[in-house]
Amino acid sequence: MSTLRDLAEEHTALRPADIDHLHRIAGDWQLLSDLSFADLLLWVPVDGDGTFLCVAQVRPTTAPTAYLDDQVGRIVGGAEVAHLEVAHRQGRIWREGDPVWYGDVPARHEAIPVRLRTGDGEAGEVIAVVGRDTNLSTARTPSQLELNYLTTADDLAQMIADGTFPPPRHPGETTSAPRVGDGLVRLDANGKVTYASPNAQSAYRRLGYASHLVGEDLAKLHRRLAGDPLEGTDAGNAVLAALRGEAPPRREIDARGATMLTRALPLMPAGVPIGALVLVRDITEVRRRDRALITKDATIREIHHRVKNNLQTVAALLRLQARRVAMPEARVALEESVRRVASIALVHETLSLSSDEAVEFDGIVDRVASAATEVAATEVSVGMRRRGTFGILPAEIATSLVMVLNELLLNAVEHGFPPADEEAPAPPPVDAPRPEAGISAPRPEVVVTAHRARKQLHVTVTDNGRGLPEQFDAERGGNLGLQIVRALVTGELRGTIELRNGADGGTEAAIVVPLARGTTDRLTGRAGPP
Repeated sequence: MSTLRDLAEEHTALRPADIDHLHRIAGDWQLLSDLSFADLLLWVPVDGDGTFLCVAQVRPTTAPTAYLDDQVGRIVGGAEVAHLEVAHRQGRIWREGDPVWYGDVPARHEAIPVRLRTGDGEAGEVIAVVGRDTNLSTARTPSQLELNYLTTADDLAQMIADGTFPPPRHPGETTSAPRVGDGLVRLDANGKVTYASPNAQSAYRRLGYASHLVGEDLAKLHRRLAGDPLEGTDAGNAVLAALRGEAPPRREIDARGATMLTRALPLMPAGVPIGALVLVRDITEVRRRDRALITKDATIREIHHRVKNNLQTVAALLRLQARRVAMPEARVALEESVRRVASIALVHETLSLSSDEAVEFDGIVDRVASAATEVAATEVSVGMRRRGTFGILPAEIATSLVMVLNELLLNAVEHGFPPADEEAPAPPPVDAPRPEAGISAPRPEVVVTAHRARKQLHVTVTDNGRGLPEQFDAERGGNLGLQIVRALVTGELRGTIELRNGADGGTEAAIVVPLARGTTDRLTGRAGPP
């Protein structure tokens, strides 16, 4: 299904600013749909030939829908869109006409012109039309709640026609709650409550206010509930700002162990401030869970910190033992164990600084690569370079992968570039091409390459050294480090590894690790330094 922007750009000549305004309406019009007990369809004119295209649709949560089928992408014309044409051409809300039938469902049509205000604050031209279609099959005598809902909906509809709704969204805010069904309070121009829905009354009761809200000065009430009657609260100031015609950000009120989220909207049909609409929602349990998650996250980070400290202690003990061992082979084995433990500690150190069980892996790879060149038993100066990005990886992958890379990097440095006193390789044949005069041999280098494709992480460790021995068995050969690598890749990481000679010389280790279904979608990588 094409998006609102795709449809508008393909079929209309609307400007980017016009389309952005339509996006803001579609992001905030669930409020109007619920208050109207009606479906809302956003129609844009197509090529000035009397046809309209539906680019967005929302159904009410407070009433049955008038449309069982999705209307987005539908192009209609003729008598079926006469009401849309009137609203678009005359720039007024259209409410005339008899009910129409959609199959077995009777519906009432309304059309609301959509304007985008100009830079100087004047109402601009009509750029689209909102169709408000009400299912009449369950029509009944409206209650006080429904009458207040409909009255408020008419005010907001007029503000759409004026270009003053929806208000600008504040940074960091989403299109989530509070909604109409969570709790609604309507204020007059003086800030006094003229209506409060039952759910709104219940939300205030949890804050400790047991009396009826009607007639109360809501800003002063918010101050009293927050225990700050003189200076006022953010929620109280938000009510006053809405009465002045502003659209303040959402605010929370905490009282008696309960928390309520509030959203204040100005009501200014035809540019005349007549009061404000305040939506409220009891979020006590949400905040309680948030606090529990914060405590849990802090506990997990502390555990990772302690694991890191314990691993560093183990590494220090192994290092002391290595110094006391007389056998060179035993000393080398202990030093290798120190490096392996230190690489795991590096992951836990990163996790102790993270807010979730995932790590930015590029920095870890760079630190492991730097350490490999410092501790490797070789006299050759080897450069390290990373291409691409590993991105953010879950802890269960990062812990095993850092050990794999640590072993591969050490092997590449120590065995790909032997010390100068080792036996030199056999000279090339007499008829082999010789390097041109003045061209020096390439600098010893190891390159780690990483990229993601099809929910897999592809990693390659390449060096420009002497390559694999002729009789090397890629499946069973190698030292303890390579055996650890194969065990971790095929076991813990459920991946594959291939060791081979590079096309231009040297050795290449290619690893493919499957990523969890949510990893590549939720945890996106960021490119690091080359």
